[in-house]
Amino acid sequence: MALKAFYVSLAVLLGISGWWGWRTWQTSTQSTEAPAAATVKPPLGSVPVRISPQAKANMGLVSAPTKPGTYWRTAEFPAVIVEKPGITSRGVVAPIAGVVSKIHAFPGDTVAANAPLATLRLLSDSVYSSQLELFKATKDSAITKSQIERLSAAAASGALPKSRLIELENELERQAATIQAYRQDLAARGVAEEQIDAVGKGEFLTEMTVYAPAADSATQSIVDQREVPFTFEVESLEVELGQQVAAGDVLFKLADHSQLLIEGRGFKDDLPLIQAAVSNGWNAEVDLPTSPEGDWPELSHEFQIDRVSNSIDPQTRTFGFFVALGNQQQAYARDGKNRVMWRFRPGSQLRLRVPVEKFENVFVVPQAAVVWEGPEAFVFQQDGQFFHRRPVQVLHQDRLNAVVAAGAGIRSGDYLAQGSAASLNRIMKSQAQEASGAPPGMHVHPDGTTHAAH
Repeated sequence: MALKAFYVSLAVLLGISGWWGWRTWQTSTQSTEAPAAATVKPPLGSVPVRISPQAKANMGLVSAPTKPGTYWRTAEFPAVIVEKPGITSRGVVAPIAGVVSKIHAFPGDTVAANAPLATLRLLSDSVYSSQLELFKATKDSAITKSQIERLSAAAASGALPKSRLIELENELERQAATIQAYRQDLAARGVAEEQIDAVGKGEFLTEMTVYAPAADSATQSIVDQREVPFTFEVESLEVELGQQVAAGDVLFKLADHSQLLIEGRGFKDDLPLIQAAVSNGWNAEVDLPTSPEGDWPELSHEFQIDRVSNSIDPQTRTFGFFVALGNQQQAYARDGKNRVMWRFRPGSQLRLRVPVEKFENVFVVPQAAVVWEGPEAFVFQQDGQFFHRRPVQVLHQDRLNAVVAAGAGIRSGDYLAQGSAASLNRIMKSQAQEASGAPPGMHVHPDGTTHAAH
């Protein structure tokens, strides 16, 4: 009985020992295999990237030779196109009280200077009174002249006292002054010269036509430079047929968008930058909208800062600075009426870049031509179908361009990829991983460390 218990205990002990030995062997195997997989380090960056012509076309990859030049670091400001005060918009008012009986121009129409806009039926008692007094004074003057002619011979012979003739001449002068006063009154109300002459003959004015203003001295210089005739565009019609208006009421709003302004806004801390640009005569650069069809003439994107506001908006805490913008137009016709389409419109949002710092003898590449890995920056130099990654020193970078120091990894005349640097960097790492024989599931970090896929 004791012998049987001994054999049972021995069997249990042997089983436990066997399990423990198997467990130890399994653990040592895993510990030796895992580090072997984790220490695989493919040679990153040592293999040039090979890109086929089809891949280049798919990526839109373009290379261009480097050329040292000058670059201005700029400060970017939000800007908006605004109307030029006193030039862009103007109102046309009713010269007298009346009722709108006819409308000659409507919103969207183009009208030449001095073109008819609307006709008013007169309701002004003062205008009727001025016409009546002008007619009476004109008739009295004619009668007085007739009397002087008739009595001149009698006064010369002594049959009539000369004092009578002098009284008639004085009366004629007073009547002439009265006529001049009423003519001026009617002219000030917008009555044309030929209409005033007709009133003196008894043809009273019952309607008045309101005309577009003439091109003044402020716009005449602009008109002389145009290839198309000067016109206003009817921006809005403020009245309706049959509406009664008083003298001074706005009838139309006309627009001339040939001259506009670009208003940039900056904070108080930005004021020294703007002042330096104005003092040194540095031109600001504007991102003007362009048409892909190229149906507008070429226009320079560099403009001189015209003026800087001397006050700060208390609500936004910003100040304004302004750039003059000459507009471009295209004419077309609809239903027999002329229309005009302007390239730039008030309210359009823009970006305005003001020069701040000058870099000389540098390479300028698109922002997408540079890829960063921590503090390191790289570009890709083309050699046939191969692209070599080159380290560079980036002096400045904005949302459009990167400024690279000359002689830092690249030379003048080297062909560099103008974009897709991040994609080329990923392809390079993938090709380097394949060349190293690393397992397919291996993940490579930018610093060269690797680990198995999660």
